[in-house]
Amino acid sequence: MGNVSNILRTKGNVTHSVSPNTLVYDALELMFQKNISAVVVLEDDELVGIFTERDYARKVILQGKSSKDTPISEIMTGGELVTVAPGTSIDDCMRLMTNRFIRHLPVVENDKLVGIISIGDVVRSIIDEQKFIIENMEHYITGT
Repeated sequence: MGNVSNILRTKGNVTHSVSPNTLVYDALELMFQKNISAVVVLEDDELVGIFTERDYARKVILQGKSSKDTPISEIMTGGELVTVAPGTSIDDCMRLMTNRFIRHLPVVENDKLVGIISIGDVVRSIIDEQKFIIENMEHYITGT
């Protein structure tokens, strides 16, 4: 089974970030432009939170706040963030995401953000690995 570094090698480790004082509207605009559903929140290059579409739906829209007046710091998921290291197995990522009901995992190495992976990245990795195994088994069985 692969690990997080395999995913980052395939998809790249470009991360899009905002600062805690960024307005929710501006973060949503960035997410729309980049076709992503989450951004990390950095303060002086330190990971302090993550903002997702789910945060927006639950903490802005449902609470009657205005995205043009609300800073990310008020609604981001912060505190004890769930993160993974590049060497974390895909199975462990899937387990974390399933058990914690999260869809994005910041990847941290030596206290520095090195990427972010999504549930889609994890599922794609599992499917690719299963496809590879099936193809090898078919070649073994058919002798080709």
